[in-house]
Amino acid sequence: MSVQSLYTAATGMQAMETKLDVVANNLANINTTAYKKTRANFEDLFYRQIKLPGAQDAQGNFTPTGIAVGLGTRVQSTQTDFSQGAFQTTNNQLDVAVVGRGFFMVQDPTSGQNVYTREGNFSLNAQGVLVLGSAQTGRIVQPQINIPQDALDIVISADGNVSYNQVGNPQFQQAGQLQLATFINPEGLLKQGEGIYTETQASGAANLLNPGQQGAGTLQQNALESSNVEPVRELIDLITTQRSFELNSQAVQAGDQILQLVANLRRF
Repeated sequence: MSVQSLYTAATGMQAMETKLDVVANNLANINTTAYKKTRANFEDLFYRQIKLPGAQDAQGNFTPTGIAVGLGTRVQSTQTDFSQGAFQTTNNQLDVAVVGRGFFMVQDPTSGQNVYTREGNFSLNAQGVLVLGSAQTGRIVQPQINIPQDALDIVISADGNVSYNQVGNPQFQQAGQLQLATFINPEGLLKQGEGIYTETQASGAANLLNPGQQGAGTLQQNALESSNVEPVRELIDLITTQRSFELNSQAVQAGDQILQLVANLRRF
């Protein structure tokens, strides 16, 4: 085992450390509303070509294989799995789950930029405007929807129509229309934390649609989408990642011991 093997095994340890971070984040967000689990992908590094395939032997024949030694691995990417999470019934009339594709669009009050979320735990602010239910930031749902203070029942239909009735007036009136933003490549969205995504060149521009139109999902009132993390699968990944890290660590230790032995032999 050469010095190169130490560096090669070290790349494996570094890659497994990153995967462990990804798995830990998935497990930490098992109960996070509408959280989408992340997967770490890996790729092998370039190769030291000792002998190229197709070289000619002494008789002029082409060899079927060559000799190449890989120099380790690295994280290729982390991909987000946007598969549907389970639904949790809450019986809160301002809780809305997205069934299928799409994100709610909300406005960040600091930057004035439109950002996107799958979380549908909405609330009303002091002005009766529909906002994302956050104790950190008051993000207003776009297009803006106002509900009067004396509203009794609020109904949000599958196609996003928001209506309400008032004291002394059982007739429902329309308050606004919830829309969903779809992206040609949702994996290209930039994660900002707090369940918020922003569009990038990779995701493409947002396409605002009424729920149920042109492939956009529909809405389900009185429910929230749960995290799509599968605890058993993540625990298996956790165990295999730990074992892989230990194997690479043992390779480093073995390489160090052999180098010490070779150095001792050279003294004689």
